[in-house]
Amino acid sequence: MEPVVVDTRQRPLRDLRLSVTDRCNFRCRYCMPAEIFNRDYVFLRRELLLNFEELTTLARAFERLGVSKIRLTGGEPLLRKGIEDLVALLVEATACEVTLTTNASLLVRKASALASAGLTRITVSLDSLDDAVFQAMNDVGFPVGAVLDGIDAAASVGLPVKVNAVVKRGVNDRGVVDMARHFRGSGHILRFIEYMDVGATNGWCMDDVVPASELVNAIDAVFPIRPVKPNYRGEVATRWRYLDGQGEIGFITSVTQPFCSTCTRARISAEGMLYTCLFAWTGTDLRKVLRSGGTEEEIVDLVRGIWEARRDRYSEIRSEATVGLPKVEMSYIGG
Repeated sequence: MEPVVVDTRQRPLRDLRLSVTDRCNFRCRYCMPAEIFNRDYVFLRRELLLNFEELTTLARAFERLGVSKIRLTGGEPLLRKGIEDLVALLVEATACEVTLTTNASLLVRKASALASAGLTRITVSLDSLDDAVFQAMNDVGFPVGAVLDGIDAAASVGLPVKVNAVVKRGVNDRGVVDMARHFRGSGHILRFIEYMDVGATNGWCMDDVVPASELVNAIDAVFPIRPVKPNYRGEVATRWRYLDGQGEIGFITSVTQPFCSTCTRARISAEGMLYTCLFAWTGTDLRKVLRSGGTEEEIVDLVRGIWEARRDRYSEIRSEATVGLPKVEMSYIGG
């Protein structure tokens, strides 16, 4: 399919990530550290969030510009009341794949409704199989077993599952092979993510990053793997398959092997700010346009102009100069 719109580096707009809430019931150190996101932190009021009609209007507009995949994010999207109703609206209003990323804390009770609403697949965040390590990382004492129950619940209603693990040196890197052992042959694709400098509150430094090449070597030494071609241009993870046929594993290398040159993703925060990069510090207020009577056609024209002027390549130029720049928090922009 020919792209409808491309940016200054000839990157098409294919993927839209819609954050539906800035709230989360976890306090993961790399995303929402508890000392910042505490009981004094002011989250968005309900009336400031885009409503389902507004989100659907945006989805239709972005589809007209070439988007074929919509991912619902947060915060924790399953905290948004009626999330399955939003999924159904998006499925009815567009021909896009509709997916969702979750910590799985509410997945046992939500999986069936999400599947019935037409969700295409689901991605679950799980950083360790070691209970002590995982509970320390989510910082609310949530157990591994409950996440695994959520994954099982999704699979039982026919939802394909991917599992994402953020790897931080000295924290959960020793459990990488154990995670590979657990998920190989399960039908679920496990993906390891290099610890990124998203936002300004997670205390990121390069010494905490475990390069994907190191993870590949560690897994390959126990379970031999070989690289395979991406499924499509702009696929985030590099793909590997087990030589014994026990499935696939992936690595997301934003720090050591940036993929800015093929990035096709736009992100909209829960209150309607459009960002053209995960590491952005400025955005465009689409909620203001919608609530001042702006039409779908006007949204299309506005976004077209923004995307055609897009020059983002933060991960390619990451340095001491860029690390200090103000950036939008992960919990606000979505992953």
